[in-house]
Amino acid sequence: MEYWALVESLYNTTLSLFFFVLMSLMYYIGIKGYRAKNKYGGISSILCGICFLIFGYYNSVIGFLAFPYNGFMVWWIGMTLLVNLLFTTIIRMDINKMKREEKNEFKKESKNKEKTILRRYIRRMTRENPYREVIPFKMELIRKSFHLSGLLIFLAFFGFMTIPPITLLVNDSVITFIHQIEPSYNLLWGDIADFPYGFGDFRAVVEITMFALIAALAFTIASDIIRIVWGPEYSFFNFLSKSMLRNKEKNAAGPQIYIITGFIFSYMLYMAGLIHIFVFFAGILIACLSDASAALIGRRFGKHKITLRNKDVKSVEGFIAGVAVAYIIGFIFVGPIYAIMGALVFFLIDYLPSVTADNILNPIFIPIGLQLMIFLFGLPVGWL
Repeated sequence: MEYWALVESLYNTTLSLFFFVLMSLMYYIGIKGYRAKNKYGGISSILCGICFLIFGYYNSVIGFLAFPYNGFMVWWIGMTLLVNLLFTTIIRMDINKMKREEKNEFKKESKNKEKTILRRYIRRMTRENPYREVIPFKMELIRKSFHLSGLLIFLAFFGFMTIPPITLLVNDSVITFIHQIEPSYNLLWGDIADFPYGFGDFRAVVEITMFALIAALAFTIASDIIRIVWGPEYSFFNFLSKSMLRNKEKNAAGPQIYIITGFIFSYMLYMAGLIHIFVFFAGILIACLSDASAALIGRRFGKHKITLRNKDVKSVEGFIAGVAVAYIIGFIFVGPIYAIMGALVFFLIDYLPSVTADNILNPIFIPIGLQLMIFLFGLPVGWL
């Protein structure tokens, strides 16, 4: 086998192993959460593990990324692990130092040092219960802002008006850069003539979008695993997101893991030619924006409460807002008829009692439901 073909195979195998390792960890976390009576988080984590198993198999058979992007991804995974472990080490050292100060009763010195951001964060994580049943509206607003990631994916793939697809800009910048460092690139990644994409290549848009999704998963899941196994104070992502944790996340993965996993699953279906790209974006934007609208409108203006069988309390106003936004998004991307299916699936997943996170169910089942309706009706995707 040619040397660079072997290197490509090693990188691809490493990426597949990454997903298989995540599968094992999610299964362990899911069982841990289930035994801790967090059925919601346990089952959701196990479902993520099943998705990771599928991702690993897909990558080993077909491949998510062409070389050298699969190599770039392996390096990115390594760097995210290094950053998270470095943060964990800093926190552990600071905790040990705080314990020594308290033991030696250096109260004045300790009080001064608690003014640092890290010290305040550690105190909050270790002296209070960071997991809450209900979080303040302001923190809920910050949490739901992560749902805007769906719009970022849209910009990455399509761009907007005068803004070209972000992935296309990235690809063109990478090509320009590697030509500037051609000797170094040839040493690390092989002949520059074998680079898989050219300037303005649409294939780059498709694959680099997947690269961004997997990179986001790698960054967030490393911190989440550390949070679950070692404690919330050791999580870098938890530190960046102001520790907005709910009881459903105790001994279980966080909502950011669920939604990114759902994104990757549906985008994988698009890459495999099983769903239309407009169906994908209709699904993930409904999952993001409709869920956020339902939660925020319900928290702010919800007066008519509904208690579901799983004891979650939601409001009629929140349901109306979520379904309305779902239909509008569906109307824009797949047309008024298919939009009904998108709104219906969102409503059913949001309303019916479930022991699984809607953050992973919505981005998977809404695109699948839409594509099935397209297959059955045979009508063109778009406005009718």
